[in-house]
Amino acid sequence: MEKNDQIQVHTFNWGPCVTKLKIRDNFKELLLSEAKKNKINYEHKLAGQLHREMGYTQESKDIIAPELAKYLGVYDQMFQRYQNKKYLTPPNYAISALWVNYQRQYDYNPPHDHDGSLAFVIYLDMPEKLIEEHKAYKGKSCGPGGIQFLYGEGDRQAITYMSQMPQTGDMYIFPAWLKHYVSPFKSDITRISVAGNVHDKIPISVLPKNFKVEGQD
Repeated sequence: MEKNDQIQVHTFNWGPCVTKLKIRDNFKELLLSEAKKNKINYEHKLAGQLHREMGYTQESKDIIAPELAKYLGVYDQMFQRYQNKKYLTPPNYAISALWVNYQRQYDYNPPHDHDGSLAFVIYLDMPEKLIEEHKAYKGKSCGPGGIQFLYGEGDRQAITYMSQMPQTGDMYIFPAWLKHYVSPFKSDITRISVAGNVHDKIPISVLPKNFKVEGQD
């Protein structure tokens, strides 16, 4: 685990660049407070079989974006180090989607990928009862409430998946095309996470209604 401008960061040694960070408390509180303001139903847009998935408004995205940019900047540094290659042109990111997941007992998220260039997930609340349930799990998958990333095919000598049991405050940033899933759990609790899609080239369909091209009225 490295520290980058006081942000703890770790990059995993396998196929695509998946970076794990520990977010600061002020960012966590910002995401929680803005989530309470949002009432955009995202359930029809997403793969999850979850109790509730709510989208952030454009106003909230604008408030969150400057803080999120710091973590995307850390990912860019780790990605260049991972590839041992500098960017010819640094990417210019924009949030194309941002939503909060309220996962409850027996909810799950089947294998899926995301739209855009990068995706991320941030864990705002991983209750202790869920942590204890996961500790008691004896299988080889990501286990109750965990996240599993899937990549490529191969025999048992190849690393084709990566299982993680997140803690509160953990953030994972990864290529949007990387398939992953979330396991159900039996504990009667609510697991809260925020997920988002980031584009480095913005499709017209996700531009804000008040977007203006510079130099035009």
